[in-house]
Amino acid sequence: MEDHLLGWLRTLDEDRLGRILANRPDAIAAPWPRRLDTLAQRLGNGFAVMETLRGLALPCLQLAEAALAMTRPTPETLARFLGMGQEEVIPWVEQLYDHALAWPGDDGTIRLAEGVARYWAAPLSLGEPLEHYLNSWSISNDALHALARGLGLPAQGNKRHTISRVIDTLGDAERLKTLMRGAPQGTVPLLDRFAWDGPALAVDGGRFVSPGTPEKWCADHGLLFRPSWHRAEIPREVALCLRGPGYIPPYLPVAPEVAAIPVDPEEVDHLMTLAAPHVVERCAALLDNASKTPLPLLKTGGVGVREVRRLAKETGCDEDETRLLLEVCAVARLLAWDEPSGGMIPTDRFDRWRLDEGSARLRVLLAAWWRMERSSLLKTDGKYGTVLGDEPGGNTVAEVRRSVLSVLAHLPAGTAFADRDSLLRSVRWHAPLIDVARLHECAPAVLDEAGLLGLLANNALTDLGRALAGLTAKPGDESDDAVPMVEHDPVLAEAATRALASVRRSALFGPDLTAVVTGPPSAELAALLDRVADRESRGAASVWRFTTPSVRRALDAGHEADELLDELAAVGTIPQPLEYLIRDTARRHGEVTVSTVGCVVQAADPTLLAEIAAHRRLGRLGLRLLAPTVLVSGVPADRTLAALREVGYSPVPVADSGTGAGEITIHRARAEEPVNGKLILLPGGQVAELADFPGVSELQAPAHMLLEPAPDPYEHARRLMAAGRLDDVKNGRTWAIIGRMATRLPTAQQSLLGFVVDRGVRAGITLTGGLTATISHGELKGGALDAWCEEAGDYLEFPLAEIVEVRGAY
Repeated sequence: MEDHLLGWLRTLDEDRLGRILANRPDAIAAPWPRRLDTLAQRLGNGFAVMETLRGLALPCLQLAEAALAMTRPTPETLARFLGMGQEEVIPWVEQLYDHALAWPGDDGTIRLAEGVARYWAAPLSLGEPLEHYLNSWSISNDALHALARGLGLPAQGNKRHTISRVIDTLGDAERLKTLMRGAPQGTVPLLDRFAWDGPALAVDGGRFVSPGTPEKWCADHGLLFRPSWHRAEIPREVALCLRGPGYIPPYLPVAPEVAAIPVDPEEVDHLMTLAAPHVVERCAALLDNASKTPLPLLKTGGVGVREVRRLAKETGCDEDETRLLLEVCAVARLLAWDEPSGGMIPTDRFDRWRLDEGSARLRVLLAAWWRMERSSLLKTDGKYGTVLGDEPGGNTVAEVRRSVLSVLAHLPAGTAFADRDSLLRSVRWHAPLIDVARLHECAPAVLDEAGLLGLLANNALTDLGRALAGLTAKPGDESDDAVPMVEHDPVLAEAATRALASVRRSALFGPDLTAVVTGPPSAELAALLDRVADRESRGAASVWRFTTPSVRRALDAGHEADELLDELAAVGTIPQPLEYLIRDTARRHGEVTVSTVGCVVQAADPTLLAEIAAHRRLGRLGLRLLAPTVLVSGVPADRTLAALREVGYSPVPVADSGTGAGEITIHRARAEEPVNGKLILLPGGQVAELADFPGVSELQAPAHMLLEPAPDPYEHARRLMAAGRLDDVKNGRTWAIIGRMATRLPTAQQSLLGFVVDRGVRAGITLTGGLTATISHGELKGGALDAWCEEAGDYLEFPLAEIVEVRGAY
């Protein structure tokens, strides 16, 4: 099959080949192919074909299934079979061609990729053609001649002619109708059951050998075949004749219309500009809270309902919002389990995330939701699942999310869906392979989540939602730390910037000790006001109130009065009552102090304790005299005892009279990040390891240092066409050149290097300077091997004379 595909690819022009590469990004994924035969292997890969099928609309799948049920289908015969005009069939056939799932043969017949044929075991519920059964090894010549005589056909002639006469007879509806007039009673219902519910059904094998039964008559006349004792099948031609001339396979070339109503675009934009900043602000608040109070996990996994409610109350979120944002933050690697803390706490990435500009922060969250394999708001038996539980919904949930938003993106701007059922019917047309039960189960939750994230407003997709809906080609999956193709998409970046354009970075402070923000506050402004005041309301305008406890809370966190006043003055004019409140609270703050001590040392002799406190060798204990007979140490009792005994005193421990105190340390969990010797391509074609650049981590390195983008499909099509014309290293020349140039290698390793060139296998190489690389898909260019380098993520040239070792890479 790959040979047929390769032959067709060689006949294409650059524009058609470019369209195929644009529709099949898997074909030009790294390492991108440089020859048409390699491209044909990629395009024919069964897994890739299945993934491509999942992205096609219903008419493409219906055409493919109908073509599989036909013998040598052409666009014209396929249109007649479907009862449609060619103008309703050919555009969708061209879609199959543009995805390399089908291609025209030399005689105009439609050839389907092997992966497509494997998807339908019984296309249109039809069995194998008669030729398959009659050519089977289980049909002897005597049985074939007996079948021909039973059909009233001459039995003489070779086997091929006999099979042809039998097929012509059983494939003719009128002749089959005449034949069945002599059938025993019960034959018609039996065959109708096979024709419509088959092609293979369980049967009573004994009836196929009992004279006079409908089963035996059907078997004797080639209408049913038994591959096993208790199973029978009906041939394709017989089933089609029994279904009658009125049978037309299902074909729906036009998408069902989504019931829609007009909405005010300005109101949709306004709601988006309210929701998007709120998402960024609330995520920061949730993570800040988790840094102070780690989120414990249940023994069964996940965050409990009580903890979710506590977090929602303390951060001012509602429960649904808290559930969603916690899971989004976990997928974005902003929140992770930390063993020492005994709970979920922010990661190092959160520190970098909160310092980034608002649009980038929002895109990180949206990209995480886009690939998240769970639905936070999905209810099962009326109950939500456990937040961050061990049972994500799987990739189906992500597929439902992307399919629903993609269909909404087809609606014109200023239009909202009016009926959820019509929306889901359209989703099934655009994504026919999606699990229908899962679609109906998850779609309401997906729409609710999209509304909370600012992607949907008044049942209409916002500009932010439209930008995200267009990123279905490489959305990533939940195991990915990040998806740069989504997070750095220019269209999404522009929409995110516009969604955050209305955020307010200033507040109106009133003499009644309130702060009012008329619009969505920026994350920084909300964090400042949340730190020093209590939020009373949110919405189109948010209100905070300053109180003595709220100001004391900020002072307890380590902030100074002057620092708070300076920060508040930077976002608005501070009235005199507010300044008085902050300074008066600060003046009284610290009147009573609390210190942490390791242990208490007591003695009846004040002179002895004074001597101990002044002892130079005990200075490391941090001893302080609280009273003539009471001394406190800054280290625990066991270490204090050992130090005192070391210098000659004889202390004894006594039972504690209270609870001990320990020092509390707030720290970050480290998200797992890959550490490897990644190679990078430097100007001039030189190669170096990323570790050669001190202070540059993989996450901080520029994108071009880490990953070479996939080539432009149309440019790459042009290169492939040129390579097909100029390919001159074939027919055994590979080993001759390697044997002459790679003189440092033994013969066995030269052979392995030849397989890298001719078959694209993976191998590890070592150069004279000690540099190692894993290569594949090589080509010879003069005295160099031009091969894909996995560490560099690009094609590099390695001088054959400098390769000192080649080893298998598995």
